[in-house]
Amino acid sequence: MQNKKKFWTALHFLMITVGTFVYSVALEMFLVPNLVLDGGLTGISLMINYQTGILLGLLTFLLNIPFVVLGWRMLGLRFAGSYLYAMILLSGFTALLHNVAPVTDNELLSVVFGGILLGIGVGLVIKGGACLDGTELLAMLCSKRLPVSVGQVILFLNLVIFSVAACLFGIDRALLSLLTYIIASKLIDMVETGFNEAKQTIIICNDGATISTEIYEKLGRTMTILDAHGLISGKKDMMYCVITRLELMELRRIVEKYDGSAFITVSDISEIIGDHIKKTSKVQQEVIAQQMERREKAFAESEE
Repeated sequence: MQNKKKFWTALHFLMITVGTFVYSVALEMFLVPNLVLDGGLTGISLMINYQTGILLGLLTFLLNIPFVVLGWRMLGLRFAGSYLYAMILLSGFTALLHNVAPVTDNELLSVVFGGILLGIGVGLVIKGGACLDGTELLAMLCSKRLPVSVGQVILFLNLVIFSVAACLFGIDRALLSLLTYIIASKLIDMVETGFNEAKQTIIICNDGATISTEIYEKLGRTMTILDAHGLISGKKDMMYCVITRLELMELRRIVEKYDGSAFITVSDISEIIGDHIKKTSKVQQEVIAQQMERREKAFAESEE
């Protein structure tokens, strides 16, 4: 079990490292030399870089530091550590590649292949349990407090960024940047299977009470819990939960922490109607614990 955990940890950090390098190549060898932007905080960093000449890696690192803290508060220390690791790598890789000659000076080729590499890089980093842009964390925070989805917030932020780019560099540059962003988004879908705004998870486990309480405490997610019975394994808990893509790795970590034999399925959600995010409180946690105790008692009585 311990060796398996070490293997997966090493694999996740390898994916973050490779993904960050690919992302850096896309920036420094395709986009930056041709004055093409990305979305999110990287897009803001690129605009400042073009205007001031300050190293892109340094700007990206500084802009993401507040979001590392936000990630720690929202998704835990493990995610924040991985996020910080990715930011350090990004700063180093972009500095090393800054003086390397660009692959091409053709704008269309830079947009297409730069967008492809961006998508592959981001997909690998997310799959490794980290991120390269804090705007998604900000969008998650906004969605918990406002009647808007994560996707709507991200779309709005990027539209603002590309609008500013149009004013600074002209409409052609803004449109090329938007095309890069669209290509990158499609490649992310291919790298990270089911990489949508929200995912539905079904968890079959032995200790639903403990797992559900920690998921609620750490991620603020409630879940529907059903009694289940395995053909061979016997009594089981089946839990249904809706999460965002960045929360998937933390949910998996929590489940594996308490039940190494748990079975988890993950699938896409095209639309969410209703409030699926709940605020955590001690009173609510006590209510959940009481409900779980009553449910288990009732299940035991029905078996007798």
